Amino acid sequence: MIALQHPLPPPSPIPLGPTSTVLPSHVPDNAPEHCPGVESTQAGKADACEGCPNQSVCAEGPKGPDPDLPLIRERMKSVKRKILVLSGKGGVGKSTFTAGLTWALAADEECQTGIMDIDICGPSIPLLMGLSSSTVHTSSSGWSPAYALDNLAVMSIGFLLPSNSDAVIWRGPKKNGLIKQFLKDVEWGDLDYMIVDTPPGTSDEHLSIVQYLKETGIDGAVLVTTPQEVALQDVRKEIDFCRKVGIPILGLVENMSGFVCPKCKNENEIFAPTTGGAQAMGKELGIELLGKVPLDPRIGMTCDQGMSFLDEFPDSPATTAYLDIVQRIREILGDE
Repeated sequence: MIALQHPLPPPSPIPLGPTSTVLPSHVPDNAPEHCPGVESTQAGKADACEGCPNQSVCAEGPKGPDPDLPLIRERMKSVKRKILVLSGKGGVGKSTFTAGLTWALAADEECQTGIMDIDICGPSIPLLMGLSSSTVHTSSSGWSPAYALDNLAVMSIGFLLPSNSDAVIWRGPKKNGLIKQFLKDVEWGDLDYMIVDTPPGTSDEHLSIVQYLKETGIDGAVLVTTPQEVALQDVRKEIDFCRKVGIPILGLVENMSGFVCPKCKNENEIFAPTTGGAQAMGKELGIELLGKVPLDPRIGMTCDQGMSFLDEFPDSPATTAYLDIVQRIREILGDE
């Protein structure tokens, strides 16, 4: 189980599944019954290894735990809170919400905030934070993140690409390697909150971040959805993932929850919650609804320009929703 600085109540009455059933196993799928595991000093040598198709590979491969884990643990000591932003479905505004969440946290000049963008194949955080032209600088102490504000550090693969239109065509191992570098080589400094923006689904990137941070602890996950059932269906899978790997679920956020007219401030439902939306699903599964962020066309405008929507339009109902969600997250974590 992942250790927390402030233990949270269980997010639901359903017990967590064993982490080993989800995280990458040290025993190959086609191994014999009494396989000692690929990290064992007996790998490829034990009696059980006789006749195994992996015997020669295991005998020659490196043994022992990942040598980079202590480096990650040391680097993450200065990060107080680590929060994942997850979504089962693409296009629900997860990265936009991540940007808004960090802008809201960084509005407090005393709050040191960071974004780690592990959406390797679709990095949009540089654009959303106004850092499209930024690059990564290296020093003897590691990679230096880009800064959207003096108290808002950002790291993304987008800073490493020759152009914004370059595709990242990587398999799992290369993605995992870059995530590891973001954790152990980036000079994050002292952070109050690190917000991790993830790709949709439950794949390599999600397993990697959980595995690499299992010793330092993940404080929780925020799950982003839209009101319609097609998005809620995939969020249920994300909830199952969190429970199986032992990530506390801080709560749900219903994004694009109605349209607010910038002039008259009236609200209309664009995506009808035919099955009750995030509120009904949260009640069903015992997960708190942190808030509903309504559609506001000015959110898209400020994102394209890399500006803080909250600063530009403080009177918008969406701004109020973001601030209320930040307040609730702090209360859940005991940071108030």
